[in-house]
Amino acid sequence: MEQPAKSTTVLASRLRTRDGLLLAVETRGAAGAPALVFAHGFGQSRHAWTRAAEVLAGHGWRTLTFDARGHGDSGRRADGHYALEHFVDDLLTVSRSLDPAPVLVGASMGGLLGLVAAGEIRPGPFRALVLVDITPRWESRGVQRMLGFMRAHPLGFSSLDEAADEVAAYLSQRQRRKDRDQLAQLLRRGGDGRLRWHWDPALLETVAHEGERHQQRLLDAARRIEVPVLLVSGGRSDVVSRETVQEFLEAVPHATHVEIPHATHTLGGDDNAAFTSAVEPFLKTLGRDAVPTPLARAADPRG
Repeated sequence: MEQPAKSTTVLASRLRTRDGLLLAVETRGAAGAPALVFAHGFGQSRHAWTRAAEVLAGHGWRTLTFDARGHGDSGRRADGHYALEHFVDDLLTVSRSLDPAPVLVGASMGGLLGLVAAGEIRPGPFRALVLVDITPRWESRGVQRMLGFMRAHPLGFSSLDEAADEVAAYLSQRQRRKDRDQLAQLLRRGGDGRLRWHWDPALLETVAHEGERHQQRLLDAARRIEVPVLLVSGGRSDVVSRETVQEFLEAVPHATHVEIPHATHTLGGDDNAAFTSAVEPFLKTLGRDAVPTPLARAADPRG
């Protein structure tokens, strides 16, 4: 059973991206503690990490959660154009706001961004990488199911209860429904009075279509990762499979893999206690003061 997290102060702030958008950020834990950056999945927000961030901050880490561009309370592109490179660049902006380099915990899209950054950027922006139910190649049916949910209600909802019913049907594996406060964080009321999801609808016409064409790039990036890596997967996930996990472990032979048998793709929300229990032993192996070894093999194109 999950133990209640120690009460932690939440510091809200904004980080400006290189193209001028503002990213909504929340930080917990002591300023001098080793840092964890949490990157959420496509269509999620920083709130997907709240419980894990509270627990790990209570256990001595400094945790930083943020909304990716076009999600939650972060800025949106006026032209509706979103690309993988924008998201990677934003992740680097967040990680480089911390010194020394943080551990990245990335779920789904957040993990893919971490793969690109850790495999392509030198010196490396993270001292370790935790991938949450994502591999360089994935099962298309699971992604299509997720996108189907995101596209299902373009006109929004008349009430929180109506939205709650849709979420409960989508996350049918969960015994508890989201309460009204949690759900309200994920919805925005439009000028017509209806509630719509927090993400920019333009994301569904841009970045949602380009994932699969990057799969070889992601696999190549994974092969170049030299920092410690943990992959946590859900035994009931429809996004990763035994085959995609095995391919990843062959590409990154120093990686560790933990499966949470009863969890799905949204395993952090399915069972946060099991998730943090899987992650903490890995974090303890890193050492509190460890930082990545500088590598000079490739230059950071950001300058």
